[in-house]
Amino acid sequence: MNNLDGKVALVTGAGSGIGEAAALALGKAGAIVVAMSRTAEEVEETAKTIRDAGGQAKAMTADTSDDAAMKALVEGLIAEFGRLDIVVANAGINGMWAPIDDLTPEEWDKTISVNLRGTYLTIHHAVPHLKKAGGGSIIIISSINGTRTFTNPGATAYSVTKAGQVAMAQQLAVELGEHRIRVNAICPGAIESEISDNTEARNTAEAEVPVEFPEGDIPLTGGEPGKAEDVADLVLFLASDGSRHITGSPIWIDGAQSLLR
Repeated sequence: MNNLDGKVALVTGAGSGIGEAAALALGKAGAIVVAMSRTAEEVEETAKTIRDAGGQAKAMTADTSDDAAMKALVEGLIAEFGRLDIVVANAGINGMWAPIDDLTPEEWDKTISVNLRGTYLTIHHAVPHLKKAGGGSIIIISSINGTRTFTNPGATAYSVTKAGQVAMAQQLAVELGEHRIRVNAICPGAIESEISDNTEARNTAEAEVPVEFPEGDIPLTGGEPGKAEDVADLVLFLASDGSRHITGSPIWIDGAQSLLR
């Protein structure tokens, strides 16, 4: 069911965390993986790991919020591989978390640019080639934040982008259905990854509302966060024919964490 032989997949933010795990899973299933990131060293390592395991992969670098860079990346991908079937729009940042009257327009714009504009540009440049391929799967990595959970103080910009990604998936599922292009959004909870490394926080105590959560606030795992590979398995399912009638769906993968918050 998860055989992706002959399919070409683009994974953004593939240098670490969920993106890396998704790229490795797709490569193991037989897809030709274009692993993309802004950091060449990390993404080269991802591609090498896939190739060392007997798969096919190419590393490419670009800033997803840069229109010209994303256009060139997709054109280069098509020139080399001739088609595109799967898109995993994963690249994103947590950005600055601060009270709304403290959050600067520049900080707001950066989070919106990377998370929402970056997702838009990835899909914008990919869709014509998915249409030419006769269909495909777009998988957007969103979050429980902004979709089920609103308890992180100061996370307004981040939450808005994550909610926007779900709305984008649902809107595009309708628009692209006639082209046999499925669009879904994965909403992870706490996952062992490096995204917290690009989180900045300032004066968040001003926006915090004290809440007492149950002990071990991830019921399925006794409070332990999920692994990037857990999300990668869901990416693989949504990329495969096993999910052929699933589109426009936000899927929460959080061990029931968001149901407590």
